[in-house]
Amino acid sequence: MKVVIIEDEQLAAERLVYLLNQCELKVEIVKHLFSIEESVQWLRQHPHPDLLFLDIQLADGFCFEIFKQVEYTNPVIFTTAYNQYALDAFQLFSIDYLLKPVTATALQAALQKLKQIQTPAVVNYRQLTNVFEDASFKSRFLARAGQKMFFVESNEVQYFQADDKIVFLVDKEGNRLVVDYTLEKLQELLNPKEFFRLNRQVIARYTSIAQIKPYVNSRLKLLLRNGSKTEEVILSRERVHDFKQWAEA
Repeated sequence: MKVVIIEDEQLAAERLVYLLNQCELKVEIVKHLFSIEESVQWLRQHPHPDLLFLDIQLADGFCFEIFKQVEYTNPVIFTTAYNQYALDAFQLFSIDYLLKPVTATALQAALQKLKQIQTPAVVNYRQLTNVFEDASFKSRFLARAGQKMFFVESNEVQYFQADDKIVFLVDKEGNRLVVDYTLEKLQELLNPKEFFRLNRQVIARYTSIAQIKPYVNSRLKLLLRNGSKTEEVILSRERVHDFKQWAEA
């Protein structure tokens, strides 16, 4: 069985190679690739392996970008340090997943599972990108007002607003609740398909934008829903192009 390993951590790759060489199944390791760019080029120019070991997060991004550029349908075993919510998503699309550090027992079980599948189903791994993204972004927040604390689902958030060193979550009813995150951290946690950083003070969900108007110096004025009211936010000229691309995605 011909195998390709896509893994940007040298020690993790060496460990996987060692374990594969120790397993009962006869394995030929054809190639070790380190990045999305390198993997795309190699997969486009060579026959696809019988099995792909694929690290979820590579140095140049999430591995699912590979499947946007290459039509790949053979079996995949993912290696990852991601939490169970993300694992549930791509478990549907792969032979198995291995939590790092990979153990001999886990690897053997994954290969045995592959062996038992006589004719693996053809898989569209491109679909996995959306599934994974939905599973990996934050789905709710613990926010507070005074001494009281509340759960707020991400789809109930209209926008986040920084005021000095405090960040507020504004929900659909216009409530302003404090959250213990910076806007920079929120950008990592929020789904970029739904939320956009408008300026230094505001990250808004697309459903919060009630109206968009031209403004002086090629800027835009946005009216954000705040309960029964609206709040004006000015989008800088430098952000207009990115905003329009995001809005039309």
